[in-house]
Amino acid sequence: MLQPPKQNPDAKRALIIVNSTELARQSAEQVNRMFPDLSVEIDQGTKYKATGLADVTVATYQSLLRDVRLAKFDPRRLKCIIVDEAHHAAAPSYRKILAHFDPNVRHPDVDFESPNLPHLIPIVGFSATFSRHDGLALSSVFQRIVYHRDFLEMIKEQWLCNVRFTSVKADLHLSDVTINGRSGEFNPTSLAHVINTEAVNRLVVSSWLDKACSAASRRSTLVFCVNLDHLRELTDTFRQAGIDARYVYAGTPAKERKVLIDAFKAVEYPVLLNVGILTEGADIPNIDCVIVAKPTRSRNVFAQMIGRGMRLSPQTGKQDCHIIDFVDSTSRVPGIISTPTLFGLSPDEIIEDEAPEDLEERAARLFEDSDAEEVDEDDTSTRSFDSVAIPDPTSVTYIDYDNPFDLVQDGSGAPHVVNISRFGWVGCGGDIYVLECMGKGYIKIEPDVDNDGERMLYAHYVQPIPEWELSKSPFRKARFRRPRRVLTARTLDEAIRGCDKYATSKVARGNLAFGLYRTAKWRKQPASESQKTALSKWLNKSQTQDETTGKAVDVGSLTKGQAANLMTRLKHGAKGRYDKKVKQKLSLELKQARTEEKERLRSAREHITVGPLRTGDHSLQYQVSRA
Repeated sequence: MLQPPKQNPDAKRALIIVNSTELARQSAEQVNRMFPDLSVEIDQGTKYKATGLADVTVATYQSLLRDVRLAKFDPRRLKCIIVDEAHHAAAPSYRKILAHFDPNVRHPDVDFESPNLPHLIPIVGFSATFSRHDGLALSSVFQRIVYHRDFLEMIKEQWLCNVRFTSVKADLHLSDVTINGRSGEFNPTSLAHVINTEAVNRLVVSSWLDKACSAASRRSTLVFCVNLDHLRELTDTFRQAGIDARYVYAGTPAKERKVLIDAFKAVEYPVLLNVGILTEGADIPNIDCVIVAKPTRSRNVFAQMIGRGMRLSPQTGKQDCHIIDFVDSTSRVPGIISTPTLFGLSPDEIIEDEAPEDLEERAARLFEDSDAEEVDEDDTSTRSFDSVAIPDPTSVTYIDYDNPFDLVQDGSGAPHVVNISRFGWVGCGGDIYVLECMGKGYIKIEPDVDNDGERMLYAHYVQPIPEWELSKSPFRKARFRRPRRVLTARTLDEAIRGCDKYATSKVARGNLAFGLYRTAKWRKQPASESQKTALSKWLNKSQTQDETTGKAVDVGSLTKGQAANLMTRLKHGAKGRYDKKVKQKLSLELKQARTEEKERLRSAREHITVGPLRTGDHSLQYQVSRA
């Protein structure tokens, strides 16, 4: 037992700060059992009002935030303050309280005057998850971590019970769930839309029946849910399967909550579901199965949830605890914590009723195998290609060069069209293809949807208005007639072949059709002066380079075919589409980089080391200035 400080022997009282009613009761009961000679009071809500004169007072931080409740505790009479779930201590609400007892703790209010105390009151914190996701620095309250044990170490050392793990794959579509930008955690409402479905709820219940009740009957199962709607509907799903399942949440009246939890402790019913109130510190040792029906990106939260079932309980005959969680089989959202990722395995790993040591061994074996598989890619001494049969292509691979100044395939922008047509089609980005028809206008293919919402390709022929006709109407600005629909097709192959036939039969008839070919002689001739002048203007405005060479396009070395293709692409919006795509790509890359950096910092804060807490130590948290 901690003794009063020598300089102030009257400081004999202790204050324990907790964050829930359940923890307040548990702590008070534990102190009474261990030290029956001490007076113990609870300060919480309207029901429990402490005098501040007891040897030990257990108070919720919510009560202490009221000045009238906080004023009851004389700092000159306190020998220590204990903070349960101490990872909360860096929050402004906690620092507002602790600053009254320690001048080294910074109060959120800059005008707060620190107390002048006769002695330093030790602040001692206990937590199974000593880190924060919001970046607030624990060093703003504590000076050092004096002891830490990971729950896997505690299982090996028999401080916690043995555990069996099972991960169930489910089509959860977590990539559709929004993420809180501050905490990095899933937004509950968004997550509930994905998790709280009839199919997923049935899967949870059937998994419990198959995995937790088939081999060994589990007597006390705790289930973690996303929100209140999920809590109620999953409870109903258990009941429809004939299982006596009950639930508690923050709105459950205190008396009813106590009755429900006491009955669960007495194994009067098998399944208790909760949302948000039994994650931290719940002391129910008989729990022998935990169902994590609430996906999380926090290693802390995951460890807290599964930790509810790891307490030793030899008096109830408990041998181990079975952890059942659910892994998304449809998408890979970075940072999701599940049983496989907890042990350094891929989320795709199948885990069925396995012990921690088996999973650690599997992870170590996987690491060794990955090292052994590293080979020199340049070493071809053991490779043989003689017996490899290369099949003929059965489909067209679409490769679009969106940069309008890229000279691949003479600047056609769509080399895949070579496999469909012999004519000089040009890809302009956005699934738009144009065939210039030797001064007779052009044919354009572009995508759209029909009345049923199905994607189609539509082709139009655009005919120029002759000069003699334009001269008759000097005020007319249009150079082309209204587009004429050529055809509608479902595939690019159908569209181009149909347009080729239309071009030779309706537009460029006879010998003129030879000019449409990609191999036409005119395409090999040097670019004309008018072509060079037009392209030079575009290049001066855009300063765009040929991506294949990384060099600026040399207009003087272009052929007529190359120049014509580049001009076609520019006239039909390839530049605008390319610029938009580049902007979107840069924006996506920037967003991805920010996400990766946030994820790196978030993961770093979950790394715990014993020793001094240094300001700005990113292995635990951000700078104190963020607090």
